[in-house]
Amino acid sequence: MYGLIGKMKCTPGQRDFLISILLEGVSGMPGCLSYVVAKDPTDPDAVWITEAWESQQAHKDSLSLASVQSAIAKARPIIAGFGERFETQPVGGHGHVTVNNAA
Repeated sequence: MYGLIGKMKCTPGQRDFLISILLEGVSGMPGCLSYVVAKDPTDPDAVWITEAWESQQAHKDSLSLASVQSAIAKARPIIAGFGERFETQPVGGHGHVTVNNAA
């Protein structure tokens, strides 16, 4: 399994629009077990994205999907930058989907 947790900053006042873009492009991504977008309660212009994937390759492959490419193009003008980024290896928890593959 492969996980990512990252912070994305947007231009002032555009967080809700950024969230809508991020959420509209996430359905039907092969290998995606979880994709959660959350508001940063201490920064009105930031969101956190928490992802769980069957594999790192599944995540990489998702970046070439038409829906993801469209979301990136739409969001690019309002993305002001990126904050912390953490790679993880999900192992379990509430709502966690277990897959059988070698990690």
